[in-house]
Amino acid sequence: MKIAYTMSPNQGDTDQILAQLAEKLMTGGLRACGVVQINTEKEDCRHLCDMDVQVLPDGPVIRISQSLGPEARGCRLDPSALEDAVAEVAARLGYGVDVLILNKFGKHEADGRGFRDIIAQALSQDIPVITGVNKQNLESFLEFSDGFASQVPPDVDALSEWLNATLE
Repeated sequence: MKIAYTMSPNQGDTDQILAQLAEKLMTGGLRACGVVQINTEKEDCRHLCDMDVQVLPDGPVIRISQSLGPEARGCRLDPSALEDAVAEVAARLGYGVDVLILNKFGKHEADGRGFRDIIAQALSQDIPVITGVNKQNLESFLEFSDGFASQVPPDVDALSEWLNATLE
């Protein structure tokens, strides 16, 4: 099984690293599928941002966050928008894909939803998977990957090296 994950101690860093990785790989001629997250700070809300995902390689940008107001607490994920992103990726995943990149194995994946089936499909097609994981979902991810996942430092070059080694 060819699956790697990365974790960063700073919020938002993994999103930037995976977006840079996708750009580097696609510029280098590899065919990437999946999503990378783009966060946009909101001027009217402290510590909040709009969360969008770019469907790779050439799909739409989908807003996956809901605007719940500046005083809202809790999850701002829009589950319906996330499932739209899942459907877009599913339509692009196939044997012509070199790598599946997903912004994160999050709560929805930990609960058996979100991109979980897409990850399994990619692995069954021998397509390497690279994803971000946060501390809250690490145990679920490790259980899902059944001990086969490789932790790679949160660095574009390190992730590229892991992928190149799996493609040889």
